[in-house]
Amino acid sequence: MKVFISTDFEGVSGIVDWDQIMMNGRDYDLGRRLLLNEVNAAIDGALQAGATAIVVNDAHSVMRNLPPDELHGHATYISGRHKPLYMMQGLDETFDAIFFVGYHGSIGTRAVLSHSYNPRAIWEVRINGRVASETALNALVAAHYRVPIALVTGDQITAAEAREVLPDPECVIVKEAYTRFSAASLHPEVACARIREAAARVLRPERLRPPQFAVPVHIEIAFLTADMADAATWLRGVEPVPDNARAVTFSGSNLLELFRTFVTIVLLTRALVE
Repeated sequence: MKVFISTDFEGVSGIVDWDQIMMNGRDYDLGRRLLLNEVNAAIDGALQAGATAIVVNDAHSVMRNLPPDELHGHATYISGRHKPLYMMQGLDETFDAIFFVGYHGSIGTRAVLSHSYNPRAIWEVRINGRVASETALNALVAAHYRVPIALVTGDQITAAEAREVLPDPECVIVKEAYTRFSAASLHPEVACARIREAAARVLRPERLRPPQFAVPVHIEIAFLTADMADAATWLRGVEPVPDNARAVTFSGSNLLELFRTFVTIVLLTRALVE
């Protein structure tokens, strides 16, 4: 059994502030340790359930937040920025299951540190008219390769959003968000124990169903400023939204190509704020 783990950071137990998850933050070393422990708990659970290969894709910020030599199970570690499939780099049809560890809710919600890929550029993303979290966006790649997203960890809002778009995911709620910058977190050891148990429990064939999307899929992105929307329309197939100078839309039936277009837009508009 082969398991793909995409790790973010905001959804880890004890994390409530950017200083804990950005490389120059005062509490980054603490946050990094909390993240590592939750990832290792997911790996341990997968190995307990019979996984024979683990691939971990570090998908937060500069994407080198985990110490490679401390990952359990001799996991393969994908790190570094500008990956073609971003948070889903390394996934293909050979995997049996996907874990999303440390994920967060969509911008506009009260999920801890909520955003949608780039909070300095993107206000909102919709897939087929529904507000899309990073879980939903990344599910496009999982659906393309027909790999189930078996486990999602984060706060209660992240779990609710995952259940809206995924068939029967195992969700581990490691903290209850009060506001975007406050939460009641499980003790890290308790959070890791629950993640480990869930990872071992979910890897059963009857639980594993890939996500599905009604095609053609329509994606709409609303930006913070009109110049970001203008830049996005430089890409073939991306059109402005009538009566909304800050929004663009694109659609199609190839889910992987739609995701690649979205990632390109993210990188293109990031240059406008950096």
